[in-house]
Amino acid sequence: MAQQRLQGIFTPNLVPYSEQGEINEAELRRYVDWLIDRGVHGLYPNGSTGEFTRFTPEERRRILAIIADQVRGRVPILAGAAEANVKETIKACEYYHSLGIRAVAIVAPFYYKLSPASVYAYFREIGRNTPIDVTLYNIPMFASPIDVPTIQRLSEECEKIVAIKDSSGDIPHMIRMIQAVKPNRPEFAFLTGWDAALMPMLLIGADGGTNASSGVVPELTRKLYDLTTSYQIDAARRVQFDLIRLFDTMIYSAEFPEGFRAAVELRGFRMGRGRQPLSDDQRTDITTLSRELQCLLAEHGFTNEPVGGCPVGSSATEAADAGDVSLIVQHVVAELRRRGLA
Repeated sequence: MAQQRLQGIFTPNLVPYSEQGEINEAELRRYVDWLIDRGVHGLYPNGSTGEFTRFTPEERRRILAIIADQVRGRVPILAGAAEANVKETIKACEYYHSLGIRAVAIVAPFYYKLSPASVYAYFREIGRNTPIDVTLYNIPMFASPIDVPTIQRLSEECEKIVAIKDSSGDIPHMIRMIQAVKPNRPEFAFLTGWDAALMPMLLIGADGGTNASSGVVPELTRKLYDLTTSYQIDAARRVQFDLIRLFDTMIYSAEFPEGFRAAVELRGFRMGRGRQPLSDDQRTDITTLSRELQCLLAEHGFTNEPVGGCPVGSSATEAADAGDVSLIVQHVVAELRRRGLA
């Protein structure tokens, strides 16, 4: 029987640490329940936000075992399964399949810069030997890019490759992928990993997203998805503007994903100290960032204002009322140019 298409907001959930720097299982279970209770469509562990490269292969498997046990089929799980090579990646696919995971996401080979032909051969080998559905993961800022001809070819040759998660934030690229793949694979799913473009991506045909902000404000990302897919454009635009402010603050004000970890702390979770060491100045910056994030979260009633209150200024709603979808697109394009991606 065919599996349901991947659709909606899949949260790239963070992993809480104990005081000893190990996986805090109890807090991870509590966090999973909290996300599901607030309406996320699915979970996406072992992704970039989940710091998959900072865990051992055994720890990555343990994270999935804990989450699968806690979820108990309430929402689908899209598991990051990228390992150091094809052989180990297929082993991970087999293990996650044994846990009843819905699908895996596999990043293109990183560290080595590979040609499109090599990227195709890599995913073809996995697609022909995996027992579980595969989502291609395109994140060109960190790994070999997956171009449109490669995506089209893999979608037509490998039945087990059922979706792509694209974190480039490139709206024209998403359009070209949809145009190339949908005619022959109408059930193929397209997910965006770039929070700042969630609304326009949905409007041009994406099926959902794996958005780090949903691990902090699942209520807001679910609201944006629902408003956009029901074409309540004015209301959706206001939420997208608010989400951009929060996303920019979390991603650009600290080493990724420390801004997101600080924000989740404000939502009531003990995240512990991350495995990436920070300098004294960086820890001071995180304290300052936490205050700014608390003010942003307080605007939506997600937390109280910090002691001393928050600066008085124009609201995000007023800014949104003055704009339209084109302003969101301009913001995304400007950021891509800043990163040298456009």
